[in-house]
Amino acid sequence: MDASQLIFEFSAGGVVLREGTVLVIRARDLRGHMVWSFPKGNLNEHESSPQAALREVEEETGWRCRIETELPRSQYWFQREGRRVKKTVRWFLMTPVQQIGQHDAEVEEVAWVPVREAMVRLTYDSDRELLRCAGAATEERGGAHHPLV
Repeated sequence: MDASQLIFEFSAGGVVLREGTVLVIRARDLRGHMVWSFPKGNLNEHESSPQAALREVEEETGWRCRIETELPRSQYWFQREGRRVKKTVRWFLMTPVQQIGQHDAEVEEVAWVPVREAMVRLTYDSDRELLRCAGAATEERGGAHHPLV
């Protein structure tokens, strides 16, 4: 495969925790399968990863949030229209500030789910690992809030 068939994409998203629950979304993947995951999306032109993460969480869940810390990035490959795509996602641990609306049309359902239930409900192993990291980061922080943005 020549390099012209490779695409590199960058996204950002959030793991939003509140009192033992986590905000998850139900949407369809590229093949049309139903998945439970965390809100995320591509960066707009001239947008930083933290800005994109906050915007995407707000658009996909209706919740305005605050970033507490960055979580480990995820990277994966997939095929779109016969081309290989490498996606890098920067993830942020977030705290909800205010519900300001409803989710957008890309999302079929938004739910606050107990963390233990989310570990079963989440579709991808990488999301379960991300949730474990978010829980560890929350414990390390001792509940203190130190926004990055």
